[in-house]
Amino acid sequence: MRFSAVGALVAGSLLASPISAMAQTEVQFWHAFTGRLGELVAEQVDTFNASQSDYKVVASHKGNYSETLNAGIAAFRAKEQPHILMVFEVGTATMMAAKGAIKPVYEVMADAGATFDQEAYIGAVKGYYTTTDGEMLSLPFNSSTPVLWVNKDALKGAGIDPNVDLSTWQKVGDVLDKLKASGHSCPLTTAWQSWIHLENFSAYHNVPFATKDNGFSGVDTELAFNGPVQVKHIQTMGDWAKDGKFFYAGRRNEGGANFRSGECALFTESSAGYAGIKKEAQFEFAVRPLPYWDGVDGAPQNTIIGGASLWVMTGHSDAEYKGVAAFLNFLSSTGIQAKWHQDTGYLPITIAAGEKTRADGFYDANPGTDIAVKQMTAKQPTANSKGLRLGSFDQIRGIIDEELEAVWSGDKTAQEAMDSAVERGNVLLRRFEQANR
Repeated sequence: MRFSAVGALVAGSLLASPISAMAQTEVQFWHAFTGRLGELVAEQVDTFNASQSDYKVVASHKGNYSETLNAGIAAFRAKEQPHILMVFEVGTATMMAAKGAIKPVYEVMADAGATFDQEAYIGAVKGYYTTTDGEMLSLPFNSSTPVLWVNKDALKGAGIDPNVDLSTWQKVGDVLDKLKASGHSCPLTTAWQSWIHLENFSAYHNVPFATKDNGFSGVDTELAFNGPVQVKHIQTMGDWAKDGKFFYAGRRNEGGANFRSGECALFTESSAGYAGIKKEAQFEFAVRPLPYWDGVDGAPQNTIIGGASLWVMTGHSDAEYKGVAAFLNFLSSTGIQAKWHQDTGYLPITIAAGEKTRADGFYDANPGTDIAVKQMTAKQPTANSKGLRLGSFDQIRGIIDEELEAVWSGDKTAQEAMDSAVERGNVLLRRFEQANR
């Protein structure tokens, strides 16, 4: 389902949504969070609502990321869209193409007369959601990047130094051998396999995931993740799966349960895994940088963001948009953003929030929690590492997942699977290009 098709349905101006008969103006906010993250979002909303009396934000969980996007599409078609919709990063190009459906954040702020400094946001985060002119289209909200989580107790149990160097995949492979030899049933698992082991892997090794600057320079982009560097990595993981050293748990973050329970020793996952791991893990854990392959020119470069941003939808009143602007500014405020970063492991989206977190002594008290920030900001992004902006990306990820599963099961070589994923994904990119010329 492409949002560009939704945008085409907007032939004229939409009727403004009726304002609540109550004194407060309601703002509907649809999101994809459950569990600990859902609790923390509810806390943010409650704090905002209690801080003023003009607006009331009503937060609603609409399923996982894909389901939340689809709920927004369906609501827009029915002219029942929320004011604010959380959309994961792979939906960015699709939302950009839906010009009749979205009201850019910079316009929302300007029309509401709200104070809004785009330079306050971290460049690596801001760049993903801005136009080529630097105008912010959506508000970065929960921006994360992948890291390596370590069960230190599991390493100790296998006779491995819990502080062992895991900076490269070569060194990770040595540790996996030792874990397997000790009888460990789950040496390594992962969440979000495409995001971590192809999308971020490509950026981190400074090789293209797609042409045209990974889609930033035009919709006539083609996929390119079947190159030798990516194929070597996927084939190695396939070999680890065959040998019982890599345990595949699922396409999203199913592997998180296996790690948090203590079953798995190493876990590649979002930095935002921190909230759940800190709450549930009954073992000593650590966070390390995402490993890279030693010997690849330019590696490690920088990783790219995942998570989601907040898009403002058309069809509402000026009074309601003032409430939207007030809420978005609240979410970006230094104290709120620093707390969100510290509670969740998501990146601080503003420079000030990161500085406050360091000044608070949080990084000193919680070693490793600044790794995600360093990974994103230590080097200037290149054309290969500033992010991905591809149409129909959610569906392309589904294709990649299918092909990766064929490698993990031993049904295909990595080269066969990646060639197939590129060929199949390019068909979707051509359809998106034709619809958005």
